[in-house]
Amino acid sequence: MILKYRTGDNKSENIKKLQSAIAESEAVVIGAGAGLSTSAGFVYTGERFRQYFSDFAEKYDFRDMYTGGFYPYQTPEEHWAYWSRYIYVNRYMDAPKPVYGELLELVKDKDYFVITTNVDHCFQKAGFDRKRLFYTQGDYGLFQCSEPCCRETFENEDIIRRMMDQQKDMRIPSELLPVCPHCGKPLTMNLRADNKFVEDAGWHLAAERYNNFLRTRKNLRILFLELGVGYNTPGIIKYPFWQMTAENPKAIYACVNYGEAACPHEIKKQSICIDGDIGEILKNLL
Repeated sequence: MILKYRTGDNKSENIKKLQSAIAESEAVVIGAGAGLSTSAGFVYTGERFRQYFSDFAEKYDFRDMYTGGFYPYQTPEEHWAYWSRYIYVNRYMDAPKPVYGELLELVKDKDYFVITTNVDHCFQKAGFDRKRLFYTQGDYGLFQCSEPCCRETFENEDIIRRMMDQQKDMRIPSELLPVCPHCGKPLTMNLRADNKFVEDAGWHLAAERYNNFLRTRKNLRILFLELGVGYNTPGIIKYPFWQMTAENPKAIYACVNYGEAACPHEIKKQSICIDGDIGEILKNLL
């Protein structure tokens, strides 16, 4: 059974409880989902979409960035005109709001680790220690072979910026089309969409660090701080956090989410659920 917490349900009291849980914890594991970046201003609809994709919106009647990302463009030049803009605004531009920086301020003096399904690199841009980060689903800043012929990824900032500078009439020059340096097949995004997703050496090293962190702290007063995680891929963060909390009587599970703050009945006494905007909650915590 999952207990639901509505906005206003002991919100101020739960914020105080979370403040105490952070202060008293011996280790903090942050599990971050899309809701955290949404709170930071990385929204894919509305004015932000129109600001950067008004030409595509007019031509194809797109209403959000996600739709444009899945459209079957007739040419790779148009595909990469869209995707280079998509990557640039969601990976190489700073988030409009300082939510990630405020989160770092909250945990910088703690023994922490971050696991996230987000692919926008906001943690590293905010100053989090890269050796304490595990991006499970990829990174907008990386390409991989579309085949894939190898278990490598390739940083894309230089070519993405060139695509941005040189695109015209919703197309990039053909000479900028990215290809695998090993087999010559087209490069694609290093994003987990199917069984072709490349888990490179860096991915496996981050996974090893995360598992080692959990193994060496499993009997401590550990805070599992879940921020903006929904139910698209609950098996990555949410369900493991519930299970590890249940297995450790000294652990605390905290869920901060807008409209989806909940926990199982079995760990109710070890849980703090706060329904609200993550950025506002972080300001209160600070």
